[in-house]
Amino acid sequence: MPPRVNSDQNRIMEISGTQLTTTKVAGVAREKLRVRLSQERDVREKILASRQLLEEKLRRGEIIYGVNTGLGGNVRFILPAKDLTAHQENIFHFLICGTGNPLPEDAVRAAILLRANALAKGYSAVRMVVIERLIDLLNHDITPIVPSYGSVGASGDLIPSAYIGRVLLGHGEVVFKGRTMTAKTALERARLQSLSLEPKEGLALINGTTVMTGIGALQLHDGVYLCQLVLAACALALEALKSMDDPFRESVQTVKNHPGQIEAAAFCRNLIEGSRYVRNLDEIRGSIAESYQPTKQTISHADESIQTPYSLRCIPQGIGPILEAVRGYQVVIEREINSANDNPLVDPIEGRIYHTGNFYGGHVARALDGWKIDLATLGNWLHALMAMVVDERFNNGLPANLAPKPGLFSGFKGMQLCLTSLVCALRHLSNPSLVHSLPTEQYNQDMVSLGMHSALTAMQMTTILRDAVAIALIALCQAVDLRDGGGRLGKGSRAVHEAIRREVAFLEDDRPLDGDIKQITQLIQNRMIPVPELSNCI
Repeated sequence: MPPRVNSDQNRIMEISGTQLTTTKVAGVAREKLRVRLSQERDVREKILASRQLLEEKLRRGEIIYGVNTGLGGNVRFILPAKDLTAHQENIFHFLICGTGNPLPEDAVRAAILLRANALAKGYSAVRMVVIERLIDLLNHDITPIVPSYGSVGASGDLIPSAYIGRVLLGHGEVVFKGRTMTAKTALERARLQSLSLEPKEGLALINGTTVMTGIGALQLHDGVYLCQLVLAACALALEALKSMDDPFRESVQTVKNHPGQIEAAAFCRNLIEGSRYVRNLDEIRGSIAESYQPTKQTISHADESIQTPYSLRCIPQGIGPILEAVRGYQVVIEREINSANDNPLVDPIEGRIYHTGNFYGGHVARALDGWKIDLATLGNWLHALMAMVVDERFNNGLPANLAPKPGLFSGFKGMQLCLTSLVCALRHLSNPSLVHSLPTEQYNQDMVSLGMHSALTAMQMTTILRDAVAIALIALCQAVDLRDGGGRLGKGSRAVHEAIRREVAFLEDDRPLDGDIKQITQLIQNRMIPVPELSNCI
């Protein structure tokens, strides 16, 4: 089940090619907000003008890529006027060769929305009905079945986009209101007419970055919440391990200058405010002073240290950069969401047709490859916290593996093993996709972005990290309860603890925990674990 988005399903969202955000994309993709093309006159006039310009150029006999030429490496083949319509519809034959499991429904809906939004910018020379029919798919809950693999992210997402575009012609399979059927049947039941394409319209439907960008938008929308939950896990670790608050003081962050670090520290302070577990340095100094004798001639050993390991002490410095980065990635993705990303561009303002490369997914691939590194880093941080809290050598008096009766029972030993497996998978998948370019398609696409690969692996990693967060939160709540329970937690940490405990009971004796993980993962997907909001200043 996809994450829930706070939204009003009765609200209609207009698209104009300029105002989509990752949050709006998630609202349409997951909450199924209704969509319509902007009613603004200049938006509609530009769409019409782009189409008129293309038709005028064709009447004059101008050679236009993909309209009266072959595609890609076949560009040197000039087509007669009688074949132009068949040429556009043939796109939805030769590109239907994708493989792999179908993309999730929300990913496909996001791609449909982004394609409609791109066409609404008025640079693609399609008729208004093409945009409106894409919107109809969303509003009538018709979701094309699209395989995961086939795109190299160069001329955009050609193959997955073809699976979406062909549905407008009544071809292929879809999920309509939860049932799988032919596109023709679904259109008939929704009382929608299939389209016959005109010159350039097939190319405009498949030549763009909208599948990879749609997936990326959803992963980054989820990513902000996952960052918040990892910080919440860090705060619970501070509490469970009776750590100190010195590293989170505002003055410490200010002299470092980085806004993400400042925000991460403030977030943690909010969570641990009022805690009776987290201590200040003066308290720890007092404990250490009891074992310290200045006149003693040999080195003495204190039971406590004035510094904690990095996974506790460097949370603002380690997670803070990720907060800054995810905001930056969102900017990149939202720019792409609102871009004209096909080829050729038919510019009604300049009266020109540009043969260019806006379909190239380099911006998306680079942003999502960066995000993959950050997802792995978040996983590494959870792994470090887990390693500390289950080990009696480092957990400040908690029992081994957080088992109330260690030896007879193994407690969270299996959970740590599973978390290690998940984090290893995150690290493996974090390998950047962009650098693996290979020439293809008659050496026309001799450099490819592999942005779709970046998006698919980011989507896999988001799912894995969600499970990793669930395991860490369950373990840390166990650690808190092995102390003196949630009543001594800071106000923010207490709210997180209570949300977990409503779903998952304290582990007294060993029991299967896979169901517990699923329960908390479901909470995460539905955004039901309360955490403070991040500021918008990053």
